[in-house]
Amino acid sequence: MKSWRTFAFLSIIFVLVCGSLLLWPREAMTQQQSQLSPTIEEYQPRSTLVVKEHKIERAKFPFIDVHSHHWEVTPEYVDKLVKEMDSINLQVLVNLSGGTGEHLKRTLTVMKGRYPDRFVVFANMSFDDLNTPGFGKRQAERLEQDVKNGAQGLKIFKNFGMDLKYANGERVHVDDPEFDPVFEKCAELRIPVLIHVAEPSAFFDPWDKYNERWLELKEFPGRARPPAKYPPFETLMAERNHLFAKHLRTNFIAAHLGFHGNDLERLGKLFDTYPNVSVDIAAVLAELGRQPYSAHDFLIKYQDRVLMGKDIYDVNEYKWYFRVLETRDEYFEYYRKRHAFWRIYGFQVPDEVLKKVYYKNALKLVPGISAKTFPE
Repeated sequence: MKSWRTFAFLSIIFVLVCGSLLLWPREAMTQQQSQLSPTIEEYQPRSTLVVKEHKIERAKFPFIDVHSHHWEVTPEYVDKLVKEMDSINLQVLVNLSGGTGEHLKRTLTVMKGRYPDRFVVFANMSFDDLNTPGFGKRQAERLEQDVKNGAQGLKIFKNFGMDLKYANGERVHVDDPEFDPVFEKCAELRIPVLIHVAEPSAFFDPWDKYNERWLELKEFPGRARPPAKYPPFETLMAERNHLFAKHLRTNFIAAHLGFHGNDLERLGKLFDTYPNVSVDIAAVLAELGRQPYSAHDFLIKYQDRVLMGKDIYDVNEYKWYFRVLETRDEYFEYYRKRHAFWRIYGFQVPDEVLKKVYYKNALKLVPGISAKTFPE
């Protein structure tokens, strides 16, 4: 009996040891795989495609960036900025964040006071007295004074139409009649309005597996525009278009391709309907670069309506704009990890079109820029 128990015990030990030995490679492999498997945020595939590349460090022609932001400037900062601008052939930089009143005057002194031909500063609206009767008229008067002080345009930020509300909680609509005196004053003063309305349409769509900006929204959930908090995308577009129609004497520059970069046919219809509207390409280069044939044809057709812009200033990122506009390079990475995993293509527009995008269209719209440093 004792020998039987010993045999049974040893048999169980044998089975357990053999089972562990059999499972060990599988467990080790699973652990190794888990270490090698990246998350979707970590996944950054390296293309094996071998094609010619043209890394352009400096624009072919001097250009005007109509969409840049520099909130607090110092003499040292501006001196460094000019050196960087020289290195990439950036002749004129438009600072859209000039503010109003005393802040605007300080910005003008530091930027245009030191380099009068290299900078343009746009004024911004103050909403501090939004709920006091007569706001629109007072804002128009403030803008007129800002222009006398040196401002060369008006920038409308994206809170206008989405987040800005009256004291009673009512949303300020993009085409709110209260602001009519401001836009009419821009026409009178012959200054452009660079206006940011809405966000990419995908930010307003359901955040599900069908949303092409799913990864961006996962990394930056604050960019989502859910209907419980924001008006629908189409509502904002309708209000914006009504604003354009009400003020046909005012020149508008719709920021970021008017958020129609994913539908250039729709953007073309906007141009056809409203002759007072242009767009910049700031921060939406990927929209053009993922559709090179359509983008090329669009810029040829509407070459008088598109302006160069970058948005967030980084001297090292302009080279992607040069590469897209000046070369036919294929399937290269965008300068920021967002917009799913889009890669982009160059579509090389003719020199005459390139000159219009780089500086000629801006010279027509923004007053006070010296044309003497730009080629004919």
